Amino acid sequence: MKLLWLSWKDIKNPLAGGAEVVTDNLLTRLSRDGNEIILLTSGYINAKPEETINGYKIIRVGGRWSVYYAVCKYYKANLLGWADIAIEEINTIPFFSQYYLKEKSFLFFHQLCRQIWFFQMFFPLSAVGYLLEPIYLWLLHKNKVITISESTKNDLARYGFKKDSIGVISEGIVLEPLESLSSVKKYDKLTLLSLGAIREMKRTDLQIKAFELAKEKFPELQIKIAGGGKGKYFDKVMSLIQNSEYKNDIEYLGPVGMLSEEKIRLLQKSHLILVTSIKEGWGLIVTEANSQGTPAAVYNIDGLRDSTKDGITGWVTDKNSPEGLAEKIIEALSDPKKYEKIRSAGWDWSKGITFDQSYKDFLNIIKKR
Repeated sequence: MKLLWLSWKDIKNPLAGGAEVVTDNLLTRLSRDGNEIILLTSGYINAKPEETINGYKIIRVGGRWSVYYAVCKYYKANLLGWADIAIEEINTIPFFSQYYLKEKSFLFFHQLCRQIWFFQMFFPLSAVGYLLEPIYLWLLHKNKVITISESTKNDLARYGFKKDSIGVISEGIVLEPLESLSSVKKYDKLTLLSLGAIREMKRTDLQIKAFELAKEKFPELQIKIAGGGKGKYFDKVMSLIQNSEYKNDIEYLGPVGMLSEEKIRLLQKSHLILVTSIKEGWGLIVTEANSQGTPAAVYNIDGLRDSTKDGITGWVTDKNSPEGLAEKIIEALSDPKKYEKIRSAGWDWSKGITFDQSYKDFLNIIKKR
C-alpha cells in the first residue's frame, strides 16, 4: 500500500508534541509492514527538505503558515494520484485536501480547538479562528474520520459528522510500564508533579494555587514543576512561584526531555500528577504517569475524562478550579489504602494502551474504507 500523510508538523519539528509521537509510531509500523509512506509537512529552521526516518519519507514544503498552500501545490505537481490512501491530520487549521486529493482519504483529528483558539492565538486571530471552526467543520463533515477518544468523537458529532463514519483508535505510550509497583520508591515527602510545557492552555498557575490550598491540610506537601516556557504567561508562573508563601516547597526544574531519565524518575517517584489543560485529545501524560505507578488528579475536560476514570484509575474534579483540584488532591492523599488501589488500577490499565493496539485499530478502520 502507498500512503500519503498530510500534517503541518513532523516528529523532528521543534514544536512537535504528543500528536507527532502518535503519527511517527503509526507510520513506523506501516513502513515495517512493507508499505510505502510519504509524510508531506512543513519546514522549519535548518530542516532538511527531504529525509527518511523510521522507514518513511518526509518531504517538507512551506513554513508554519504557508504549508497549507505549499502542500497542495507540491501534491498537484509531484504526487497527484500516487497513493492508495491519504490521511489529512488536522491540528488547528485544515488542509481542505478533499478539494484536490484524488485518493481515498480520511481526516485524523486528535481534538477540536474551540476555546484553545483563545490560548494559542493572539487577538483578533483567536476570535476569527473560534468563529470559523464550526464553518470549516461543516465543510468537512462528510469525510471519514479517525480520532483517539470518545470525547473527540462526540465533539465531531455535534458538528455534523456521522458517528458511524468516525473510527476511534487507542492511544499509545512509548514508556514501558513498570514490571511491578514495588520496584520504585516514592519521595519521602508527599509530592505533586506538574509536567509539560508551561503555556496558558495548560493552566500551570492553577496547579500552583491548588497545591497551596492542599498544603494547608498536608504541611509536608511539595510540588515539582518541570517544563519549558517563555513569554508573559511563563513569567507569570515564575512570579507566582517566587511570591508564594510556600516557595521553599515549590521546585522549578526547567524543561525535561520526552524520554529522559529525569522525566521517568519524576513520574515514578511523585505521588500524584496534576493535569489542568483547557482541552486534550486524550491526555497522554496521564497514561504515561499511570504506567510508572503514579495516578493523576485532573480537570473534568475533554480528553482527560477519557484518560482518567474517576475514582477508579485517578481523580477527576467536580469543579474545574484550584479549589476543586485541591479537594481531589486531599482526597487522594488522605486514604492510603484507596490510593494504592487506584494506583494499581491505573498501572494495569496503562499496559493495554499501546501503539501496537493503536496500529491494529488504525488498520481495521482504513481496511473498511
